[in-house]
Amino acid sequence: MKKLIKNGTIVTASETYAGDMLIENGMITSIAVQLDVPDAEIVDAAGCYVFPGGIDPHTHLDMPFGGTVTRDDFESGTIAAAFGGTTTIIDFCLTNKGASLQSAVDTWHAKSHDKAVIDYSFHLMISEINDEVLTELPLIMENEGITSFKVFMAYKNTFQADDGTLFKTLQTARREGALVMVHAENGDVIEYLIEQALAAGQTDPIYHALTRPPELEGEATGRAIYLTELADSQLYVVHVTCADAALKIAEGRKKGLRIYGETCPQYLVLDQSDLEKPDFEGAKYVWSPPLRERWNQDVLWNCLWSGSLQTIGSDQCSFDFNGQKELGRGDFSKIPNGGPTIEDRFSLLYSEGVAKGRISLQQFVSMISTTSAKLFGMFPQKGTLSIGSDADIVIFDPNVKRTLSASTHHMRVDYSAFEGMEVTGEPVSVLVRGEFVIKNKQFVGVPGSGQYLHRQRFETSTTLDHPPVTEKVSSGGMS
Repeated sequence: MKKLIKNGTIVTASETYAGDMLIENGMITSIAVQLDVPDAEIVDAAGCYVFPGGIDPHTHLDMPFGGTVTRDDFESGTIAAAFGGTTTIIDFCLTNKGASLQSAVDTWHAKSHDKAVIDYSFHLMISEINDEVLTELPLIMENEGITSFKVFMAYKNTFQADDGTLFKTLQTARREGALVMVHAENGDVIEYLIEQALAAGQTDPIYHALTRPPELEGEATGRAIYLTELADSQLYVVHVTCADAALKIAEGRKKGLRIYGETCPQYLVLDQSDLEKPDFEGAKYVWSPPLRERWNQDVLWNCLWSGSLQTIGSDQCSFDFNGQKELGRGDFSKIPNGGPTIEDRFSLLYSEGVAKGRISLQQFVSMISTTSAKLFGMFPQKGTLSIGSDADIVIFDPNVKRTLSASTHHMRVDYSAFEGMEVTGEPVSVLVRGEFVIKNKQFVGVPGSGQYLHRQRFETSTTLDHPPVTEKVSSGGMS
C-alpha cells in the first residue's frame, strides 16, 4: 500500500523544508509542499522532523570476545537499533588466520540470516596478507559487495596486525576501490603497560584506561595516516576518543589526504572518571579505546562541527555486567571490552548536538546517516530523502524529554551506559524500505525482513560536502 507522510519538516544533509512525501514499492516516489493521494495510507508527522534513516557504520553483534559472546545478536540488536532511529548497520566480520575470507563471511551470514529487522552489511577484518588473501579479496568485493576492510593496530596476540599487513591492505584498497578502517592504538606498548600494572597489583577497571593512554591512540593514528599517504590510499579511523588522535586526522585532511574520522556518543558524554565507580561498577564502562578525561569532549565536538570528524558510530558491543563483565574481577585485562550503545546513538547526537546548539540539523543528518552512506557505497540508495531513494525514514519528535535507562531500552544487556541521562527528542516511527518497523513507539517489524546490502566500491574522487553552519545554530525543539 502507498504511504503518504504529511505535515512534517523534512531534513536532509543540505535542506530543511515543510513538505509531504509519497512512498511506493519501498521507495520515495514524490516530494512536494502538498500532496493528495486518495488511495494512500496517511502518516501524520505534524510537529515532527522527517529524517533519513540512521546508518550505524560500526556494530559488533553476536561477536565472540574474551571467552564470551556479545549479548545482542542480529535480532535484538537490530530491533534496538530501529527503536533508536537506525535503519542500516554495518557489522564487523572477524576472520581467522589461515582460514579463507569466504568462510568468515559465511559465518556472519549465518549469524544474521532470518534475524535482522533492518538492512545490514559487513566490513571484513584483515589479519594477514598473503597470496591467498590477495587472490580472494577481489572476489569477496565482487560477490559479496564488501568494500571496506578493518585492520586492528591493537589487541596483541588476538586481533592485532603488523604494519606490513596494514600497508599492504592500504595498497590493495587503493587498487581495488575499498576503504581501509583502523582501530588505532599502539598494541605493543599497551600490552607492556598492562603487564606492568598487573605486576604492581593494579587490577581495578580504571587501569584499563591508564594502560591505554591517549598518546598511544594519537601515535597509532598518525602512523596509519603516514602509511596511507605513502600508499596513496584512503583511511577511516574508527572510534576516535581524544585530541591526540582527532588533531592528527585534521592535519592529514588539511594536506588533502583521503582521511576520515568517526567518533561515538559515549566519548561525547562520558569520561574516564566513570571507570572509577565503586563496587566494580566501573567495569560497565570498559571498552577500547577507553573513555578519556572530560576536556577531550570539547575537542571532539569542535572537530564534528568543523568537519574534521565526519561520522558517528555506536561501536555497539554489549556484555552483561553480571556474569560477563564480572569475568574481570581482580584483573581488568579480562573484562570483556564493549558497551551497549546502538539504541541511543541517534538521540544522543540530536540531544547533545542539535538541541544544545553544538551542530546544525543538516550536520546531524550528515553525521548520523548521509556521510556513512557516501563513504561505504550506499548513496543515494541510503542516507538521504530523495526521489528514487529507499524509503528509510525516521519520524522524530524533537520536543519530548525522556530519561535513558536499562529499564526501558530494548537491548538484551542488563545495564545502560547512559543510565539516568535525560535526552531531548525521540523517534516516534521508523520505516525501512517503506514498511514500518517501529510505529508510534511500538515494534511492528518482522525478524528476517532486513536485507543484506551489496555496496559499491570506494571512489577515490569521493568528496564530502560539509553542511554549513548558519550564523547561529538553533537549540531546542521545533518552533
